[in-house]
Amino acid sequence: MSKEDHSQIMVRKEKLAAMIQAGVPPYPNDFRPQQDLATLGARYGQEQDESILAAVSAVVAGRIILLRHFGKLTFATLRDASATMQVAVQRDEVGAELYTTVFRKLDVGDWIGVEGFLFRTKTGELTVRVQRFQLLAKALRPLPEKWHGLEDIETRYRQRYLDLIVNPDVRRLFTTRSRIIRQIRHIMEEHQFLEVETPMMHPIPGGAVARPFITHHNALDRELYLRIAPELYLKRLIVGGFERVFEINRNFRNEGLSTRHNPEFTMMEFYQAFTDYIELMTFVETLIARVVAQVHPGGLVVTHQGRPIDFTPPWQRLTLQEALVRHGGATPNQVSSRAGLEELARQHSLAVNNNQDDGELLLQLFETLAEHQLVQPTFIKDYPISVSPLSRRSSCNPQVADRFELFIGGWEIANAFSELNDPQDQAERFRHQVRAKDAGNLEAMHFDDDYIRALEYGMPPTGGAGIGIDRLVMLLTDSAAIRDVILFPQMRSSSRE
Repeated sequence: MSKEDHSQIMVRKEKLAAMIQAGVPPYPNDFRPQQDLATLGARYGQEQDESILAAVSAVVAGRIILLRHFGKLTFATLRDASATMQVAVQRDEVGAELYTTVFRKLDVGDWIGVEGFLFRTKTGELTVRVQRFQLLAKALRPLPEKWHGLEDIETRYRQRYLDLIVNPDVRRLFTTRSRIIRQIRHIMEEHQFLEVETPMMHPIPGGAVARPFITHHNALDRELYLRIAPELYLKRLIVGGFERVFEINRNFRNEGLSTRHNPEFTMMEFYQAFTDYIELMTFVETLIARVVAQVHPGGLVVTHQGRPIDFTPPWQRLTLQEALVRHGGATPNQVSSRAGLEELARQHSLAVNNNQDDGELLLQLFETLAEHQLVQPTFIKDYPISVSPLSRRSSCNPQVADRFELFIGGWEIANAFSELNDPQDQAERFRHQVRAKDAGNLEAMHFDDDYIRALEYGMPPTGGAGIGIDRLVMLLTDSAAIRDVILFPQMRSSSRE
């Protein structure tokens, strides 16, 4: 804290003490606004008849974001959750004592409630002529000097409340995020999906290849894991007889921080009986396009970080090999054999791990060379079975899975597949994962006996998908970093803490 900030805090505390001494409650809870500022502005913003405005009783509350004193008259700009509006306070109308002992001691950042009538100033600005006012909350810390903007990115993330106070665009961004999630929920319910809640703490981590967070339950005296995905629990519900389920959930993965990764993030996962990954491509395509049309005022073409992205269906569909040829600089011969893949890796100075099978090497090359090139919505399909431990084998080629991932803006947005419902095949896949974990792969899966037991009771043919909500919000709000769209992102330790 700077010396100037410390000095201002001390002055504000002195004002607070003076108000308390004068019998003014600094944090009352008995004022109830009757309108929001946006409603008043929309209803009377164009009204020019002063007699009509003077008959409008305004009872509003907001934070003071601007104060201008003119002797016995003060103009203040208030902001509530919806908009801003000017109020005018005259000493003779509210009373000389109250004006002097309270109103003139108010600061930018304080919350007040006012009652009065509407009028227009000489400049034509719609304003509340205050008859009565009440201090609702005294702010002891000053807002940034330039209250209309906060530039320090560290402060914005660490003190999101301050970011929201001073940056209206940030409030609009998170309002858009809420609209996106609400629209997704509406579409899922429209298609008869049942919204459910599954555990956040798992006895066995599963549902994705990722490193979990570990905690300890004292009463049970056992280790538990924050969920990396709800997949296995949602598929248990399919076994139990729910044929369409979805969950908008928080997942936790003990991975690094980046512009695309936060250890705590939001996904929507859904599972539907009697469908497959091909049909899910069309469903996901339709779902996202509808969301874009609803929340983006410019229609289905969105500009993200200077690049136009066209969400108009149908979207491109490529295999991994086709994507490497079209977007990764590979030749058809290189992607058709192990020797060719190794040649491609050497061509781009990429190390080849001899323990990798062909599918793992193919995926590594795709992620390195092609993924970031997929700016327009593109489905990548037919992943190797070795990197798809929960996916159904293709009936046409047992070496690949009935799986796709959706890429937009160079990012993975969704992952989906026809679910593996053969308990014996699933058990063998789990055993392969356990061997990988024993060999040092900290992200490999555990063996989940209860999930195998559930499959042994019979799961119908099922398709499932997960959609990354945070990344979708990034695309639709022109945000460069995932921390921009998470209200309280995880941050590295700061010397200021």
